[in-house]
Amino acid sequence: MPDTGAEPTDAAAGKSPLLMLSVGALGVVFGDIGTSPLYAMRAVFESGFHIPLTSENVIGVLSLILWSLVLMVTVKYVFLMMAADNKGEGGIMALLSLSRRLVRDPRKQTVILTLGLLGAAMFYGDSMITPAVTVLSAVEGLEVATTAFSPYVTPIALAVLIALFMLQRGGTGGLARWFGPVMCLWFAVLAISGIAAIVERPEVLAAASPHHAIGFFLRYRLAALLALGMVVLVITGAEALYADMGHFGRKAIRMAWLYAVLPALVLNYFGQGALLLEDPAALRNPFFLMFPNWLLAPVILLATVASIIASQAVISGAFSLTRQAMQIDLCPRMDVIYTSEHTMGQIYVPVINWMLFAAVVCLVLIFHRSSNLASAYGLAVTATVMVDTLLFLIVLRRMWRWAPAAVVAFGAYQLTLDGAFLASTSTRIGDGGWFPLLIGTVLYLLLSTWQRGRVLLREKREAETLGLDPLLDFIVHDIPMRVPGTAIFFTTSQDKMPRSFMHNLKHNKVLHEQVILLTIQTADVPYVSQEERIAVTPIRHEFYRVTVRYGYMDNPNLPVDLADCKRFGLDFDPAMASYFLSRETLIVPSGGGIRRWRRRLFTVLSRVATSSARSYKLPTNQVMELGTQISL
Repeated sequence: MPDTGAEPTDAAAGKSPLLMLSVGALGVVFGDIGTSPLYAMRAVFESGFHIPLTSENVIGVLSLILWSLVLMVTVKYVFLMMAADNKGEGGIMALLSLSRRLVRDPRKQTVILTLGLLGAAMFYGDSMITPAVTVLSAVEGLEVATTAFSPYVTPIALAVLIALFMLQRGGTGGLARWFGPVMCLWFAVLAISGIAAIVERPEVLAAASPHHAIGFFLRYRLAALLALGMVVLVITGAEALYADMGHFGRKAIRMAWLYAVLPALVLNYFGQGALLLEDPAALRNPFFLMFPNWLLAPVILLATVASIIASQAVISGAFSLTRQAMQIDLCPRMDVIYTSEHTMGQIYVPVINWMLFAAVVCLVLIFHRSSNLASAYGLAVTATVMVDTLLFLIVLRRMWRWAPAAVVAFGAYQLTLDGAFLASTSTRIGDGGWFPLLIGTVLYLLLSTWQRGRVLLREKREAETLGLDPLLDFIVHDIPMRVPGTAIFFTTSQDKMPRSFMHNLKHNKVLHEQVILLTIQTADVPYVSQEERIAVTPIRHEFYRVTVRYGYMDNPNLPVDLADCKRFGLDFDPAMASYFLSRETLIVPSGGGIRRWRRRLFTVLSRVATSSARSYKLPTNQVMELGTQISL
């Protein structure tokens, strides 16, 4: 889900040639799914399900692969889900925000939020596995050239990954311009190598008929269902098509998929199948064995670069998802570094970068081979796909106004497909599927604890603060000394005084000439225009209520945005104002709205979270934090 700074939505196609946007999409959107041929075909027959490598089974598996790409990627994501946009944006956070806006029932909103958190948690798991499995599979091509490289596959893969994560700090904008052309070359190589192999054994084209996939299931039943957990590897990265819609527009992504990516992938998978029919021994690495020896070195290099691009896409996606989650208060604030002066989407989140790095290194050291990682990969993908479907059903009923019977029918069809993939990958928990399950569970507990703790904290603040009108009535009769300048107090309530104001009044016994009670809101849309961002309401005695609204993909900069208050008659210089924040010390008594261990976890997360001052780019020499204790 990486930010690229490209023009959002289909309006982008009017400002830039559609072809150029499609090329850009090749470099960002399709890196993950585009590198699946490196390992997917081999994983099906090496999965240990005792499926013999016969001509009939090869064609059956190819039919499964083809129709998985058609039904799960083309139909579900490219044509249906990409039509369900939130102001032009897609992805799990866009779908979560859109679904919550469509549903008013608090209990149903809680269920939707839970699904969104689960989907986000599994996306992080996917972001950890993708770099490990793609880079390993590319480097394993060296073994095809000579077995002498076998002992060095893991060290070389680790060296590539270390360089990749070290590179994040300086930004990847300079390299990103090459991603599209490189991936164009990659997909061309996929297509050409596949065609060359198909010419030798054209009977693999029979796999286009779905009856071969059905026959495969009828022959092997349970084993075929289990093998589906490996077939799911061909759709890894499908969610990226939806998530990156806002960066390139649905037309560009559809064009790239239908005219370049899908044909190249199908030709290459069919080419690998043709090679296996010709030489079953090629199963040890059917992708690289399609190439003559003299081409192996450049193809291995190209595959390594393609795997780096695929890894970069999911790393950037994790950064983008984190920023969106922070905006809607679903995770603690973290430092976000903007690595480009010209492109807002080029960001770096140090905590997420090194968390992913540690997990990727552990995966490589634990599993060593891409085939061993395949089981772990599938579960993360299928869980995310299932969450997307459940949230999409809300869109069908509430936004598109489908009849209940139509929603039920579509839901039964799509959830049957998703459920089959999820069930098949769930059987591989002991073989590596435990990793995304563990990561997803831990991250879900962190995200849900933070979200619930923030709700309780807001309720506690409002219960323990004084009402705005009674306090102003008191000030009228006993006005403290007013000093020059403007004081800005952050508050989440429209009718109560913030704690920071009360503490300043109690201890400093002064009142500024202008007092602004500032509320920051995050809308359920990706962006809020500058014209709609600021709302100013005069109260009395030079008190003003100011509301600043951001979308979940906006980049907050309060001093810049507050300068727009002049349009509403509130004239002050944000660069000279004083910003008052509450710094709460949380204490954890027994009882309360959540379990004691979760309250302690929330306390820890609150302590390590980046302060509001840094998140909203407040000048440090103008910020005053006033301490207070709150019992959760």
